Amino acid sequence: MTKPHFIFTKQKGAFRVHVKNLEALSVEQIREIEEFVTARKGYFDFETYTFTIQKNIDYEEFVRLLESLHVKARVEKTTFYTQSSARIPFGQYKGMLYSELPDSYLQWLKNNYMGSDREIVCTEVAKRKL
Repeated sequence: MTKPHFIFTKQKGAFRVHVKNLEALSVEQIREIEEFVTARKGYFDFETYTFTIQKNIDYEEFVRLLESLHVKARVEKTTFYTQSSARIPFGQYKGMLYSELPDSYLQWLKNNYMGSDREIVCTEVAKRKL
């Protein structure tokens, strides 16, 4: 059986995990991941194969959490850097850097926002490979 391949990214006040091999996992494995996310009041975005949980933990804590729950997975750590210090000027994420936005909101902006920061949004989406 294929192990889930998680790519962990720390964000401000949250963490984001991309499931790199979601399509290769069994339905049971996907349900286990979804239950893991739901139990922590997180959000799983099946379009981008990512989940976000609003908890401030680091990579090592995430790995220990998986081990304590006997979740067998390959886990990598990544960091997104942005050259821009642009902050979102509106909405519930007002004041946050675009690089700190959850994937789901960034995707929504890409599809719906036509303002002056559209290029920043598109660059961040491309950087995250969403």
